[in-house]
Amino acid sequence: MTDDEAPTIGPIDYVIIEFPPGEQNFSGEVIDEIRALVDAGTIRVVDAIVIAKDEDGDVEAVELSELDGPDSLGTLAEDLADFLAEADIATLAEAMEPGSVAGALVYENVWAAPFAVAARRAGGRLVADGRIHSQDIAAALAADAENEEQEA
Repeated sequence: MTDDEAPTIGPIDYVIIEFPPGEQNFSGEVIDEIRALVDAGTIRVVDAIVIAKDEDGDVEAVELSELDGPDSLGTLAEDLADFLAEADIATLAEAMEPGSVAGALVYENVWAAPFAVAARRAGGRLVADGRIHSQDIAAALAADAENEEQEA
């Protein structure tokens, strides 16, 4: 396959966000942000699922394509892959706290696809990748600020 024939697909990532009992303040803001990323061409939603685990440990999972209404992501459900298998859902549910709700989002980094093609055409190949999570960055910045206050 030549570079011209290679599919133009960006890296695929996933996030799982758990909303513990008593901290489920669903205002639609998260959905609005996902929709903005899709509309801007930054990401393409590959799969998404909402998992609810009740106090008894029973689990219910709802695919994105099953959601409807003006505040849902159901309008983004076209061409979704069934990326998350039943076993994935069971594994995620095991890690969840009873009474919590989690959202799992699998997405393509559309912005990266042209860069990847250009790198391949230039003879480049991926040798490593990774991610620094936003929570880790926030914790490091807070620790730095605390250290600066103590030194002052």
